[in-house]
Amino acid sequence: MTFVLMAAVGLAVAGCSAPPKPEVTFFSAGRSVATGPSQHCDERVENCTADPDAVAALRVPADRPLQISVDDSVAATPWQVVFRYRLPNGDRVDGRSEVFPPDKQFAYTLRLPERGAQLETAEVHQFGAVLFQRVDGGVDFPTRATWVLSVDDRS
Repeated sequence: MTFVLMAAVGLAVAGCSAPPKPEVTFFSAGRSVATGPSQHCDERVENCTADPDAVAALRVPADRPLQISVDDSVAATPWQVVFRYRLPNGDRVDGRSEVFPPDKQFAYTLRLPERGAQLETAEVHQFGAVLFQRVDGGVDFPTRATWVLSVDDRS
């Protein structure tokens, strides 16, 4: 009887656990790596958790594309890719993709615009369901979750 009671309590606790956090997969040069979010909040961007160890590393050779595949729950919301790359002369450039509307984009291929450019980092930003009014009259979309890729650029 005690075993049955303990099993029922175990199942009830397991049923109440939080669902797993969505993953993003990065692909380049025949290799891939998946990671969970380094920061994740609820859709109202109120209850947040951080995981500083949730940073993926992947070798992305210069002039090679980076393919990104997002979990269905990420694609169900607006999201964007934010990245930084280095030009052959050493200058660093920050860039970002367009914002993808909900349920329209499940993957993205990042191709750097300059020949010989080396990707340094890429992040997927999932936006929350709230808007913040700026002082200048504009609107900000807060980032709900972030998935980070640190690029290994060794030749």
